[in-house]
Amino acid sequence: RVQQLTGIPQEVMKQAGRMYATAEKATIVYAMGITQYSSGTNNVFALANLAMLTGQVGRYGTGVDPLRGQNNVQGSCDMGCLPNLFPSYQTVMNEEHRQKLEKLWGCELNNEPGLTLTEIMKAAADGAIKGMYILGENPVLSDPDSNHVKKALNSLDFLLVQDIFLTETAELADVVLPASSFAEKEGTFTNTERRVQRVRAAVPAPGEAKPDWQIIMTLGQLLGLRWQYSSPKDIMSEINKAVPIYGGITYERIEDEGLQWPCPSTDHPGTQYLHADKFARGRGKFHSVEYLPPAEVPDEEYPLVLSTGRMLYHFHTGSMSRRSEKLSKIHTHELMMIHPKDAAKYGLTDEDTALVTSRRGQITTRLQITDHVPPGTIFMTFHFKESAANILTNTATDPICKIPELKACAVRVEKSSTDAVITGKYGH
Repeated sequence: RVQQLTGIPQEVMKQAGRMYATAEKATIVYAMGITQYSSGTNNVFALANLAMLTGQVGRYGTGVDPLRGQNNVQGSCDMGCLPNLFPSYQTVMNEEHRQKLEKLWGCELNNEPGLTLTEIMKAAADGAIKGMYILGENPVLSDPDSNHVKKALNSLDFLLVQDIFLTETAELADVVLPASSFAEKEGTFTNTERRVQRVRAAVPAPGEAKPDWQIIMTLGQLLGLRWQYSSPKDIMSEINKAVPIYGGITYERIEDEGLQWPCPSTDHPGTQYLHADKFARGRGKFHSVEYLPPAEVPDEEYPLVLSTGRMLYHFHTGSMSRRSEKLSKIHTHELMMIHPKDAAKYGLTDEDTALVTSRRGQITTRLQITDHVPPGTIFMTFHFKESAANILTNTATDPICKIPELKACAVRVEKSSTDAVITGKYGH
């Protein structure tokens, strides 16, 4: 049954399983290719089950490691950029956690979980959210069903965007605040192995651009908050008090080399790997997982599966990388991948212009014929606004973590009647 679902021969699966189980040290490294499904949480449960079952956890060189989409996603989550958690993964519903932070910050904190990204967009479209503050994100190109995202943002009474370039999202804003880039500011980044590292400004910020912390602090002061920091080092000192897993990670200690959390005190060496003696909950927990197909499967009207992702030469929505003249020369436009059998079926040849249609919209794109994708599947990136793949994608979400199903939706492909060149220089 699994062979039928995956197309992978049984013997290959058995061989891979035995290689993993009998290896002295084995690590599972995954990215959004398995999480951006309506079954994304179950996919991760399955990996955790496998690691625990085979003992490939709690030792150096083992574990289950998620690769982040951007460089400081881990640090953002550590600091509480999640709708149900305070910094250090302390739950907002826990009274002890809440009281401790209320005392430190001198304010009253909400005990109700907030909304996830996909829920926020729906609430904005429904009129339940009146204002939004977006920092360094370009949901018009990166979120599913771009037309719905634009409708949601245009429904707001007020939209504030803070970014380093005028992105497609910033163009919809009432106010745009100019931020400084990673190379123009001080602070820390936390990577996927939980290592907190110093970041130092390499060049001065241009024009009126300011570091994010200064902009946020100024806005807070204008709203009557008593925020007063003179540097990111001041903020790290507060983090040491508010975030137990960062308790011993000071600027002095990470001057030359980073430390891995949990690091609860200044005499703690940091934690090279997790779960050495036991799990945080005691014994590990296995989760029963049943296979679930994508929320939208091919049918007669939409016979192909679209999966989206990235390519080597561009990053995310292209707001930075497409402004690089050299990178843009290497890859100037979208090239949808389609298998030779499907290309022949629809009368397509290399570099043709195709129309791709889903239940949510239609885009035009150039294509390449390749066996890098299996029959019945097409692949597109979301780097190119001229062929914006997320106009097509589905807003169906994982019921537990609410991540949208960006990796699978049903589409049809046909040759375009016009041979338009889908390219253009990004920005001005």
